[in-house]
Amino acid sequence: MNNQNPIIAALDVPDAARALALAEQLAPAVGAFKIGKELFVAEGPDIVRRVRDTGASVFLDLKFHDIPNTVAKAVASAARLDVQMLTVHASGGTQMLRAAQAAADEAANTPLILGVTVLTSMDKSDLEELGIQKNPADQVQHLATLATAAGLKGLVCSPMEIAPLRKILPDDIQLITPGIRPAGTDTGDQKRIMTPAEAIEAGASWLVIGRPICAAKNPRAGAEAILESLAGLAK
Repeated sequence: MNNQNPIIAALDVPDAARALALAEQLAPAVGAFKIGKELFVAEGPDIVRRVRDTGASVFLDLKFHDIPNTVAKAVASAARLDVQMLTVHASGGTQMLRAAQAAADEAANTPLILGVTVLTSMDKSDLEELGIQKNPADQVQHLATLATAAGLKGLVCSPMEIAPLRKILPDDIQLITPGIRPAGTDTGDQKRIMTPAEAIEAGASWLVIGRPICAAKNPRAGAEAILESLAGLAK
């Protein structure tokens, strides 16, 4: 994927009609579209094919987390849909991550496998509830190191962890960041957030942006305003 335009618009809508209308409107102003659980469960694999038919790149965000063989088969199926990115939970462990990457490498069109570290909706108290006695930043670094050692070339992390990860990871690792909120917009259920410009300056490769674009009165104008705010910033 070419990230001259680093915006990934999240098609977090419940049906194909709304998703395709957004994709048609936004395609010239964004770099890719994210298809997550809500839309995929509602419409199935066909929605991926229909968005790809527009010529847009697709980030399939289903966060696979299962035994290695099951995840490998799921990755192979996703690769046959010709998605450009897909997610697995880094907390699935080394064997699962290696199996996911191996399945991607065997595909005709190899997708970028992204290891999800700590969800941006979680803070220290949430980790403690799960028995993890680390703050989010330390847990993100632990899982990021695990995932890249297993061969993954991309990670999902909150904007707050971008700069620390850039200090410890190879330069070619792509960092994809949800939890992006333009100044003055509602934070929603995100807890560890930055503005688009702040995230790019910190070293993000891609920005996943949902409600600030797709729920705007004019989604195309919202995306263009964010892209304009990034002009001249290094990616």
